[in-house]
Amino acid sequence: MVQDSKRTRPNILVTGTPGTGKTTTSAALADSTQLRHISIGDLVREKNLHDGWDDELECHIINEDLVCDELEDVMEQGGNIVDYHGCDFFPERWFDRVVVLQTDNSVLYDRLSKRGYTGAKLTNNIECEIFQVLLEEAKESYPENIVVALKSNTIEDITRNVTTLTDWVRSWQPTPQ
Repeated sequence: MVQDSKRTRPNILVTGTPGTGKTTTSAALADSTQLRHISIGDLVREKNLHDGWDDELECHIINEDLVCDELEDVMEQGGNIVDYHGCDFFPERWFDRVVVLQTDNSVLYDRLSKRGYTGAKLTNNIECEIFQVLLEEAKESYPENIVVALKSNTIEDITRNVTTLTDWVRSWQPTPQ
């Protein structure tokens, strides 16, 4: 991967099935590192970067081109933690580390049920985790050496993940072009 030599801070993508702790981890990591936390779901809602609503899955239909256009300048600057459950449409050049959070199915089922997920939305998300869809998507979309899978079942896991990632951010150096 060719990193942008103008960047003095890394960009990190935190991805995983809904309910794996992306937002919790990203917010804690942003506090620890002073990187900017960008929640794609919030950005899509705030800036109307979608093509309507999916009634079956009860979510916005994200317009990937609009999202990428919106983020291009800020990603070029560096210092961002992007939090989203998908990863294959972001440009490879944006990220220095791709973190895939994984949660045991029983833990994930409880988390999603508490959020009110039912029917197809609940089933689809549990199946994504069972089949490690997001880990495979990350491995196919980014260089393998920047993709890391981290367990995210407990608060202790999240704390350990934030510590590990904070250490990585502190040791990160831009690669000359």
